[in-house]
Parts: sequence; C-alpha cells; structure tokens
Amino acid sequence: MRDIVGFACDQCKRKNYTSTKNRKKTTDKLSLKKFCSSCRSHTLHREVKV
Repeated sequence: MRDIVGFACDQCKRKNYTSTKNRKKTTDKLSLKKFCSSCRSHTLHREVKV
C-alpha cells in the first residue's frame, strides 16, 4: 500500500510538496532537490509526516 508523504525545505522547514511511497519497499526517508517558493531557490527537501 502506498502512503502519502510530505516534503519540507531544509532551510525554512516549510512543507511545499507531497508524494506517495511504498513503505514496505522504501524504508529510508526520501530527499529531493526541489524549488522552495519562500526561499526562492532550489534547496534540499526531506520527507516529513503529512
């Protein structure tokens, strides 16, 4: 079963994106480099609870 996860910016800690992941196959936390509208730059976004 796929669960909804959120992504928060590392610099400002604001939740900007959501996605789904299979918790059985992907046990570690995801991290993506995405655009943060409050920082106005591409920053690392880490997985957080929704």
